[in-house]
Amino acid sequence: MEDKYKAKENYKAEKKYKAVVFDLDGTLLDTLEDLTDSCNQTLASLGYPAHTIDEVRQFVGNGLGVMIEKALPGGRTNPDYDKALATMREIYAGNCLNKTGPYTGVLELMDALKERGIKMAIVSNKPDAQVKELADLYFKAIPKEAAIGENEAAGVRRKPAPDSVYTALAALGEDKSAAVYVGDSEVDMATARNSGLPCISVAWGFRSRDFLAGQGASPIVDKPEEILSLPGF
Repeated sequence: MEDKYKAKENYKAEKKYKAVVFDLDGTLLDTLEDLTDSCNQTLASLGYPAHTIDEVRQFVGNGLGVMIEKALPGGRTNPDYDKALATMREIYAGNCLNKTGPYTGVLELMDALKERGIKMAIVSNKPDAQVKELADLYFKAIPKEAAIGENEAAGVRRKPAPDSVYTALAALGEDKSAAVYVGDSEVDMATARNSGLPCISVAWGFRSRDFLAGQGASPIVDKPEEILSLPGF
């Protein structure tokens, strides 16, 4: 209890923010249906049973590799793992715009942040090409170079490593001392911690408020507009 209290007090002590680093899936965009459809199409192509949307909800957050590991019987020990991952990447690239869209209030939040002169970035474990495609479609206020997806081939480790956060902040020309992280999962909390940023957790995404609270999240917001009333904004 004392640690959670200290975390909240540390959050309140932050200076005015110049940059917000957003997670993408479950924070800005509801991508769950497209991910579920792509996962189940992949499994069906290899003769494996489908998963429910609530099951897939628990698979996401650490990139497509971990998602397929959790969805496929036997995980990475399954001889079809590499083929399943390659298939998932291909199918999702074609599905990522089908049913995906911003959560209610997200676009208005971003407009308000822009009006306040606060810069924005996106970091995600989704493939970099899809992150940039989605950011360009929905979030024009975010520079393309500040929308960072999974790109370990270029030496940028996936979250919860801090690499994508630092890359995004460098693209914005801002330091971590004046930035805050916003995400919906335990992976995001760990990413913020590893990056040295305070974290705002959102309860409308892929993890419940109760789950986030159990992980020590503070503050937790239920609607995007609540972020604007927090200290630092």
